[in-house]
Amino acid sequence: MSPWILFALLTVVSWGLYGILLHTGQVGMGDPAVGRYKAFFWVGIAYFLIAVLAPAAIIIAKGASWSMPTGAVVWSLLAGVVGAVGAFGVLLAFGAKGHPAAVMSIIFAGAPIVNASVAIALHPPAGGLAKLDWRFLIGIVLAACGGLLVTLYKPTPGPAKPVAPAAGGEAAGGENAPK
Repeated sequence: MSPWILFALLTVVSWGLYGILLHTGQVGMGDPAVGRYKAFFWVGIAYFLIAVLAPAAIIIAKGASWSMPTGAVVWSLLAGVVGAVGAFGVLLAFGAKGHPAAVMSIIFAGAPIVNASVAIALHPPAGGLAKLDWRFLIGIVLAACGGLLVTLYKPTPGPAKPVAPAAGGEAAGGENAPK
């Protein structure tokens, strides 16, 4: 298997877990008003650790020059901005009562369609759009249908797990719980 496929699969697994972990962190904050922003704060810390410190260490370890073309820096910053805006959009969708399975399905079905459309607009195929392979077009339609079907027919969650007894023997949410 080619290394690029392994790296792509690493991203599939990582991003596939992203929505579930982010939603769990948001809910775990126990703050309906700003819990999602608290969770996103820690996502930003993680981005800093992985996306800033790790590459800086590699650049230093390889003794590479810190000289970078301005245009490349601007495009890279723009990539970071759209990535962060997208991550923030996930959080806002959860805050608006979007179910993680539906939110992430729409994102992961829609993103390849946006990517393919922009790539074709920037680098049209030889001979124009009429030369697009029909299988490519079917793939776009299937991606959209897949996202729609997963969103519409996601499994409904089972019954809520029982709450562990609080100190004093009463279950949290019992008659002595704050109202």
